Parts: sequence; structure tokens; C-alpha cells
Amino acid sequence: MQALPLTQSGIQQRGLMSSSEYTFKLVQVCLPEPSKLVVMCDKRKRQCVCLCQVYKSCLDGLLPNYQAFYRVCSRLTKHQSTLLSGQDKQLLVALAGMDVSVPHVAVVSLAVCCRALKLCKVPAAVLHAFDDIRLKPASQVVLGLPEHILAAHAQPSPNPVQLQMTTPFPVTLPECALPADFKKQHGLLAKPHKHLVHRAVLAQHMGEFKSFSTSPFQLNRKGIAHSSRTWQNSEKHVYLFLGYCHHYQQVSQPTLQLFLSSPLIAQFVSFHIAAGHSQLYIRNFLSCAKCVLRWWQSKPGGNHPSFVAGLEWLQTLGLQVADQLPRPSKDPKGLADIGKWMCAADLVHTIHGAEQQSQAQMQQQGVTVETSRDMHDAALAAMIFSHLPPVRLSCIRSLVGPAYLGPCLHPDCKEPSCEGNRLSIMSESPLLMRISLPHHKNARKWGKAVIEFDVPSDLAQLLHTYLGAPRKALLEHHLLIGDACPYVFMDMHGRGFVAAAVLTLYWQKWLVSRGGVPMNPSMCRQVFVDERQSDSATAGPSNQGAAMVMGHSVKQWDKWYDMQYHPRLAQNAVDGMQSWRAAMLQSHTLAAPDLTLSTALHCGHVLVSDSEESRYQSCCSDSDSDIDIELD
Repeated sequence: MQALPLTQSGIQQRGLMSSSEYTFKLVQVCLPEPSKLVVMCDKRKRQCVCLCQVYKSCLDGLLPNYQAFYRVCSRLTKHQSTLLSGQDKQLLVALAGMDVSVPHVAVVSLAVCCRALKLCKVPAAVLHAFDDIRLKPASQVVLGLPEHILAAHAQPSPNPVQLQMTTPFPVTLPECALPADFKKQHGLLAKPHKHLVHRAVLAQHMGEFKSFSTSPFQLNRKGIAHSSRTWQNSEKHVYLFLGYCHHYQQVSQPTLQLFLSSPLIAQFVSFHIAAGHSQLYIRNFLSCAKCVLRWWQSKPGGNHPSFVAGLEWLQTLGLQVADQLPRPSKDPKGLADIGKWMCAADLVHTIHGAEQQSQAQMQQQGVTVETSRDMHDAALAAMIFSHLPPVRLSCIRSLVGPAYLGPCLHPDCKEPSCEGNRLSIMSESPLLMRISLPHHKNARKWGKAVIEFDVPSDLAQLLHTYLGAPRKALLEHHLLIGDACPYVFMDMHGRGFVAAAVLTLYWQKWLVSRGGVPMNPSMCRQVFVDERQSDSATAGPSNQGAAMVMGHSVKQWDKWYDMQYHPRLAQNAVDGMQSWRAAMLQSHTLAAPDLTLSTALHCGHVLVSDSEESRYQSCCSDSDSDIDIELD
């Protein structure tokens, strides 16, 4: 605890203190939530704790465990607690920052308070603070409840008195075993905890953090504004961390101030490792944590040196996580062994069979909900793989149909004339359809260059058939009359695939129903690159053009998608050495080499006398140079 100077001024309050039977001292305690303690010492140095008895309307707005805290204390003291009033109450209200409308302040023993805290399962940090005060001989009387409890009528301040991170920083990660009640959906967006998202303090924090991260011009922020997708990922990581603190660390009211606790971050990383999450997932969380710290830095009082040390600590933790945790295997053979891989030929054959079957059923059974869904799935699969180089899934999810005439639906679009990622019908006879993708992952790097191409005739015919009566039947079945859903493809509820996870699950279920394996749709890009870069690749599109449609470059093929790039180059080099060796043998002359020693100087093989050492120098051997380079 750190004592703070009393901010009350004036002769009147000093007179009240001198005439009171208590001695007051305002201190600040580092808890998960901003808290104030008023240490009170009576003439008999009796240890007590002061509790605010607020109106019932205020009590209903508190957290359930603190409501129980009040009731348990009242029951344990048998409603015979001492009430403060008059001058003592005025001083306590002024020091604690309570609202003047608080009617009574009750005094109970510290032992009763600690017992009530344990029964009500309040945050562990609050309990430890009370135990620490109780065990210290110099401790007297304490008021130690979070600020939103003390001032139920006032708007809680989003900033504590002094912004700083919890120090010292952990030097190693704590051991963590998954708890018995482990739940994959432990974030605040899960149904059991979703009500906490709307609490005033957290909602205010998230609103300010979003404005700081996404504002186009925020000069106290490092880097450019977050895109809508980046913000969604950051929001997800924030709610997962706060949900972990609430569910497993017993933090009653999670706020962004928990990111100032380095032990909590270290425990959360250990929790991720125990749960088997990927290193990329953990590093994304650490990047989000750095963004939150920079937001705290931008606020008044955020210039504490611990923030700089905290950012360095997070950077070091991220580097070591990347170094120690294994990357997920992307080797085709390893993925095939665990049932997560299909070769290009099998995938094309499966999708082609679905196309033919959907068209045949449509001719035989007519337009029904079942046949329309089958044709929708076949068209979606044909867009993901087979007819086109694998387009990014985000472009397919955001593709709007020809009938949509509204503005661009991309949340980050600022062009007034932009029509978004669109499928257009250029002509009916002959049928010509065109796909235009102004919003793709590398649009900013490419100077807003648009990926645009005409759809192949077979795929155009399939899409044209689906966009007619089958799509209308699906919309009517889902009570979305007309073109209420602007996107070309929709889920089982008639909504667009706005979330990437929805499309992934939809594709996996469909592929398994067709006799395939539960492979992620994004893996189709690696399947395509693996076939195009293999030694047995069939005739097809140019690599540069295919990479352009995929939204990247051939260099990214080698770096991210072609897992056989290095082994294939190494094997080709070894195989080529045999022909090189044969050529060297053929060019060898039949004449015997001249093995007589020459008196001319040869590097590294000349014997030099001591007198000649200053005149001649022998060169270093190649092996010595190689050793120096490797050591460097």
C-alpha cells in the first residue's frame, strides 16, 4: 500500500479530524479494479472495517457477489453493527469519494469481513489485500471496497489515480494445467457472461479503445488505423482475456485495466499453451495486448516508465513464444495422414460430380428447396476450387449478386462510386459474366488495383442457373422475400457468410457429405500451389497470373503455400550433380597430369623460411574462411 496525501483543504475539515475519535489516512491499493482504502484508527486501536449501507436501488445495480457480501456481513453481525454518523461520517464520505446521499456507514470487525469475503467469492486480489492488512501489526481500521461500490451514484472514472503496470514483471511463465471446468467458450461474448460486456466501465473502455484504434487520424497512435477485420480480431482477443480473468481468476468486473497486470497476461499465455492453441494465436493476443497498453499510454497519467518496460516485456514474450512453440504442420503427407488433405485431382473430381448431380436433380425434380440448396453448394464449391485459381475466401463471402444496386457493403470502403466485390452479367447471349474484386487483402499494397476477370463459360452457366429460380426459392424459404440477402452465397439461415468460421464449418460439412475429408477451405490454395509447383504439374495457367487472381505473388507461393519448395530444390540439385559429374569425366583429358613440384608460390602450400617471412605471405585456406563465416 502506498499512502497518498490528503487532498481535503480548509480549516473546517481539519477541525473535524481533530475533534473526531478516529484518525483517518487515505491510501491506494493495487487491485484488479481501482480501489481506495481509508485507514481509521480509534483510541483503542480496534481493528474494524467500514461498509457502506446504500439504498436498495443502488444495491441492485452492484455485482451479485458484492450484494451477497453485504448480506453475509449483516447476517454475521446479527444486524448489530455500529453506525458512523455526524463528523466521522462526513470525513469518511469525503475521503472515500462517496456520494453524499449514502445514508449510513456500518462498522464490523475485520475478521467478519474476511470471512464474508471468502463466503461470497470476491476477487482473490481483494481477499489477499484484506488478509495482508489483517496480519500486519500496524494495521488499524480499513475501508476497502472497489470504487464503483463506494460511489454507487457517481460515474466511475476509467482511469486510476496513477496508471502503471504491475511490477516486477514475471521472468518465466507459470505452470498451468487445464481446470476441471475448462470450457472452450470462456470469453465474455459467450452466453453465460455476455451481460458483462454491457457494464458501464467496460463499455466505456471498449468505446475509447475502438476510437483510438480505428480513427483515420490519431497522431498519438503508432501506425495506421485498424481495418474492420483487424478490429474484430482485437475485440475477440480482448473479450477472451477478460472472460478468462472473470471465469478462472474470479475477477468480478473485468475491464481493460486488467491488461496492466503482467502476471495475469503470463497466466493467460500459459493457459493458451495448456489448451494446445497455436503460437500464431498467442502472438496475435500479445499484439492486441500491446495495442491496449499504447491506448493506456495515451491517457492522462500514462507516462509511467512501467509502460515502456511492459511493451518490451510483451515483445520478448512474443519472440520466445514464436521460437519455442511448434508451428502447425502444413506438409501434405502429414496432413494426409491425419485426414486433412486431398490432392488436386480428387478435389476437382469431387466438385465436378456435385455440379453434374445438382444439374441432373434440378432437371428431374424441378426447383425445390433441396435441389436449390444442392445447386447453391455446387456453385459455391466451384467458386472456391476447380474453375478458378483459388480466390481468397473473404472475396467470395463478400461477393454481391447482379441484382444488388445499393452502395458498397465493405465496412472500410471510402470510395463513393465503389460497387464492392461484385458478380456482374455483361451479356445474356452469349452469356458473359465478370467478377470484380476491388476489396482484397493486398489492395492497399497494390495501389488499389482491382482483381477483375471474366468467368469461364461452364462456371458462368452454373452461376446463372443458380441465380435464377433456385436462389429465389431459398430466399422465400428463409422468409427473405426478394433480394433481401445481397450476397451471392448464403448459409442455412439465408444470411451471408459474414463470419469466416461459418463458411469453414459449412464447407467441411459439405465436403465430408461428398466423401471427402474435413479440410479447411483455405487449404485449397495450398493444394493448388502444391500441384502447380510439383515436377508432375499438368499444363495450366501461368504461375504469375494465377498468383494475381489469388491476391498475392509467386514469391508468396514459395514462402507460405509450397511446403515442398526447399526439398524439391535440394533434390533437383542433387540429381543435377550426377549429369554435371558425368560431363566433368568426359571432358577430362587422357594425358597424365604433370605432378612435378613447381618452384612458383602456391597459396597455402609454400614452405617459407624465417628470413623470407616478411617477404612472402601464405593465403588462408578456404576451410578457415568458412569457419569464420559460420561463427559470424
